[in-house]
Amino acid sequence: MDLHQLTAISPIDGRYHPQVSTLEGFFSEYALIKYRVYVEIQYLSSWQIRKSSNYPPKTK
Repeated sequence: MDLHQLTAISPIDGRYHPQVSTLEGFFSEYALIKYRVYVEIQYLSSWQIRKSSNYPPKTK
């Protein structure tokens, strides 16, 4: 990934980019947004499956 504001882990990325570039896929702002969207899609998908099935709603 190219060094960009969304892929930077912290301000030290400029000097230490070769050492921390493998981590940008997990700890950058881009990764946060990516995984947040992934979790939201999984949640909505499971909610839709539960809603469309014949199971009664969960009660406490």
